[in-house]
Amino acid sequence: MFALMMLLLMFGAGIVVLAVAAVLLKVVLRVALFPLKLVLLPLKLLFLPVIALVLFIKLVVLFSVGVVVFAVLLPLLILLVVVAVPFLFLAAVTS
Repeated sequence: MFALMMLLLMFGAGIVVLAVAAVLLKVVLRVALFPLKLVLLPLKLLFLPVIALVLFIKLVVLFSVGVVVFAVLLPLLILLVVVAVPFLFLAAVTS
């Protein structure tokens, strides 16, 4: 029983050591990559208007495609309703 308790204690200690190592690695990488982020910040600010323009064009194209699909489907739906209404009236009268 004592051996089982020691085994579980060692597993627990190993998990704690791995967690501390993971947190330490994350902190070290964050500190090490901070100067790189500062160097790349002007490039990010330069490309921000280009990215915003591309996003705006993408949204306009998607909206236009949606309007075209709606404009094509609306007459088809109206035609379907015009064809289906007499059959619906006939079914309602006969039942």
